Amino acid sequence: MIYYLMGGTAGALVLIILAYYILSKKMQKSEYKKIQKLQQGTKENKFSTEILFQKLYLTYIKIPFIKRYALKIRRRLEIINIDDEYNTRKGTAKILTKAIAIVVPLIIVTIVITSSNYLVMFILLIFEVFMIDTLIDGSVDKIDNTILKEQIEFFSEIRHAYHEFNMVEEAIYQISQDDEKSISRQGEKIYEILISNDPETELEKYYDVAPNSFLKEFAGISYLTKEFGDRKVNGSSLYLKNVNNITEEMQLEILKRDKLNYVFQSLSVIAITPVLLLEPLKNWAISNFSFVASWYQGKPGTIVQIIILLLTFISYILVRRLKDNGSTGINTKNIENPWQAKLYKNKIIKKIVDLFIPKLGTKEYRKVQKYLKDSASHLKMEWLYINRITIAIVTCIVSIVVFSQLHKIAVDYIYTEPTTDYDIFGGLSEKDEEKAMEVTEQDNKVLDQFRGKTKTTTEEIRLAVQRLKYYEEADDEEIETAVERIEGKLQVINSEYMQWFELLLAFVFAIIAYMAPIWLLIFQVKMRQLEMEDEVMQFQTIILMLMRIERVSVEIILEWLERYSNIFKAPITKCVNNYEAGAWEALEAMKDEVSYQPLIRIIESLQAAVEKIPIADAFDELDSERDYYQAKRKESNERLISRKGMIGKVIGFAPMVCMFVGYLIIPLVFIGLTSMSSSFSSMTATTT
Repeated sequence: MIYYLMGGTAGALVLIILAYYILSKKMQKSEYKKIQKLQQGTKENKFSTEILFQKLYLTYIKIPFIKRYALKIRRRLEIINIDDEYNTRKGTAKILTKAIAIVVPLIIVTIVITSSNYLVMFILLIFEVFMIDTLIDGSVDKIDNTILKEQIEFFSEIRHAYHEFNMVEEAIYQISQDDEKSISRQGEKIYEILISNDPETELEKYYDVAPNSFLKEFAGISYLTKEFGDRKVNGSSLYLKNVNNITEEMQLEILKRDKLNYVFQSLSVIAITPVLLLEPLKNWAISNFSFVASWYQGKPGTIVQIIILLLTFISYILVRRLKDNGSTGINTKNIENPWQAKLYKNKIIKKIVDLFIPKLGTKEYRKVQKYLKDSASHLKMEWLYINRITIAIVTCIVSIVVFSQLHKIAVDYIYTEPTTDYDIFGGLSEKDEEKAMEVTEQDNKVLDQFRGKTKTTTEEIRLAVQRLKYYEEADDEEIETAVERIEGKLQVINSEYMQWFELLLAFVFAIIAYMAPIWLLIFQVKMRQLEMEDEVMQFQTIILMLMRIERVSVEIILEWLERYSNIFKAPITKCVNNYEAGAWEALEAMKDEVSYQPLIRIIESLQAAVEKIPIADAFDELDSERDYYQAKRKESNERLISRKGMIGKVIGFAPMVCMFVGYLIIPLVFIGLTSMSSSFSSMTATTT
């Protein structure tokens, strides 16, 4: 059989070799050889990160959880890359891979460190999911900042090209030929708009997807110059002067962003660090001061842990909202059909949600609607109330679960705590710990007999203790000590059950959670109000660019202000809509809605330009006092950064301070003093 097998194998090998030889001969004569020659030089012979990222992108969009982040990054990069699918996929995969490479090891470390505390582990893992958002936003903001810096050089080259060609579109075309820069794609897009059959419509489309407001301004000024022509102002080209104004605005914005990033670069990490230090800090305190073990491992320590975790969560969200510099202000969330919209389509849920939404036209409805507008939120009224109801229900359920777990922790600690007196410094020796656990086990036998029996008497406990073999040779004093100790433990165990005030607290927490989305909107409104001065100064720059262009009217200026407004968008939009009915009246109505004095002065100048004097004369102080306004703008940015930094530090360091003071210092000092007081009392009693 062996010989037959060997012969058969050899014969099969010979046949395979012959078949390969015949096929290779045929392929040499066929079209296959030509295809091989064509492929030479086009295939990547070595490892290619380009191909790797393309393959990773295809993998990421197939994984349910990661797909959400991949699409989020993609939506933002599509705006920057403009129809460049290859670079969009590559950038998406690159950013997501970096985020995963940072978060996955962190998750593993978290699981290892907090393996003994599932509550902390669970909350930490949720925090790390939030960190993915931070890493992604930071990576995309970095790309956006790079484009902004490239624009400085791009506009500088535009000046030279415009001098050479004296045509806006030709200058933009020549400078946009550098394929290595991201800004070149934006330049090509603007060039295509300028030479299109309907540049106004194409320009409106571009305004919706431009990466930043400065490119919108440049595209708009380029279109107006091409349409109405350039002119000389004080011997200089008005177009180039406007490009220079935009460049100065960009330089101020870059400095502002760099300073904000510097101030906030570590605050998000500082805000979240206390969560990572809770377990190591607890283990250190217990190992060095064993008298605090009952506090840390019992109910009080767990409550403080939960408070610190909640405070960290709130601080982390607020720091992120505070740091937001609006670098990529495009909303990347799925606002067309989010989960709230799908939920609201259900008839039963719709009826329930409608009960909570204020009636249309009421004061409450107008107030909430104003919060949504002033905070630039993407939420609709019904979506906001679905969020509020959902958060309230989840908070109520989680609170009840946490209360029940706290009772369980208190009972479990009594059953597992080594029964001994406090040892102020250091822990128990191995021998002492074995003896203490033996006492605990004897106590547990008695506790099991009377657990749940609230009417148990001291005499019943004494009889149960006397029946134990462990206390057969014990004297009356030892038995009395054991009875007192077990009676105290039994009272704690029998009192650890869900009580009415805990249910009341769960409802109180649910009400607080129900209000939290509104409070977050108010916080966003307050933060946006800090930037009022910056926005009004941007309006002044826009007016300065437009006021000397031929055939520019007050209506065109208002349309530009609406396009670049953020905080004052609602009143300006209303004014634009009412302008045809009466220019003066529309501006007067807007003046009544606005309370910020610098913007009121701009409105009054626009009113003067409507009926009395030319636009250039109405705003002549903007040109004559340009240096003053620039210096004022810089000083305003400094104040804004300083104020944001101060608020950010207070919020960011709050969890750290709370952890060291509330979780370490107070327990050590309070329990230590209590322990020493009881020790001195015992010594005094013994001496007497």
